[in-house]
Formats: sequence, C-alpha cells, structure tokens
Amino acid sequence: MRHWTKLGEAPVPGSDVVLSLYRGKDDFHISVSGGGELMSTRRYGSEEALGRIPCQRLREAGSARVLVGGLGMGFTLAAVLAAVGPEAEVTVAELVPEVVDWNRGALGEPSGRPLDDPRTRVHVGDVAGLFSRRVGYFDVIVLDVDNGPDGLTQSANDRLYTMQGIMAAQQALTSRGILAYWSAGQDRAFHDRLRRCGLMVEEVVVHAHGKKGARHFIWLASR
Repeated sequence: MRHWTKLGEAPVPGSDVVLSLYRGKDDFHISVSGGGELMSTRRYGSEEALGRIPCQRLREAGSARVLVGGLGMGFTLAAVLAAVGPEAEVTVAELVPEVVDWNRGALGEPSGRPLDDPRTRVHVGDVAGLFSRRVGYFDVIVLDVDNGPDGLTQSANDRLYTMQGIMAAQQALTSRGILAYWSAGQDRAFHDRLRRCGLMVEEVVVHAHGKKGARHFIWLASR
C-alpha cells in the first residue's frame, strides 16, 4: 500500500476549495477537496506537450515571449523553457501563492526547478489580469487553468473559456501568436467557440504518460 505524507494545504482564492500537497516515496501529487487527485508527478506527459508543441511552431523561438497560465507542478513551464532560446522571456501566472512556494521547495525537483531559470518571471494572481496589461505582447499563451473548459475548482475560471475570455487572450498575442489550451476531456462546444472568435483551430490528442494513460486534449488557435 502506497504511503503518502501531507506536506501542506492551500485555499484557492475566491472559492471554498482547498488544495493539498502530498509526497510519496518517489513522487508527489496535489489533490482538491472533494475531488480527489488533481495532478501528479507520475503523469505529466500532456502538460509537457502543452508547453512544447506551440513553442516548436514559432518562427523565432529564440527570443519568444511566452505566458503560461497555471504553474501546477512546473512541467508545462519547464517544457516551454526547453523549447525557447536564451533570450526568451517566460511569464508564469499562478493564482495560488502556496503553489509557487511548493514549487520553490521540494516539489520543484521533478520538473527540474524551472522557477530558478533566469528567463522565468512569476506573476502571483489571475492570468486574465495580464491580458489587458500586455496587449500584442506574447508570442505564445498556454493555458492549463482549472482542468480546462470544464472547470473543477472554481466557476470564476470559466470566463477564460468564454468568447469574451478567448478574445481577451487573443488581444495579448502578437499578430502571429498562438493560443494553446489544455483540457482533461474533449469539448466540441469550446472548439467551435474558438472558431467563432475568428481563429484557426487544431485539436491535438496527447496522453498523460508518454503513449499511455488517459487521453487529454490541446487546442492550438491562431489568426
């Protein structure tokens, strides 16, 4: 039987949800109150794909400016940093301050401590707050917030996936910028919503662990 040690708790701002960090013998997981395991260091293939795939499609990745919405366990941020060049600027926005602290501590080891990378900038707060402050700024915006369009921890996150939220994110992109969204499940309505915002959309199916595990979905959207 696997033994887990609880390392900390973190309330999600604006909700009654509490996140809990657990450590096992060789791994970590974060659970959500009333909802079980939210993420794990044993299954992160799709999170890495979310960071890697859009950055690989940039013409000028060496000096790219990337916004990562949701720090989680750091795997998406680490994948972005691996895919861009030495002059890049990567901002990660995380709503829960304790998640940043956990990643600066023991949780940072599995992902290679991407917060220590000099290209990384941390914004503690709502990622949507950066859209209007960085109009036309980012080459890539990757969003892995609250399990995708089907929100898990708080309903306020749903606005990121509305037409208004999509257009707000789009305004923060350069003319050739790419939006990338992660989701635990397929969502045809969200796919269609992206298209109604005037974006070209590609849906990529990835797996939680290499070529195995649960099927997750990434939408790549651009003008």
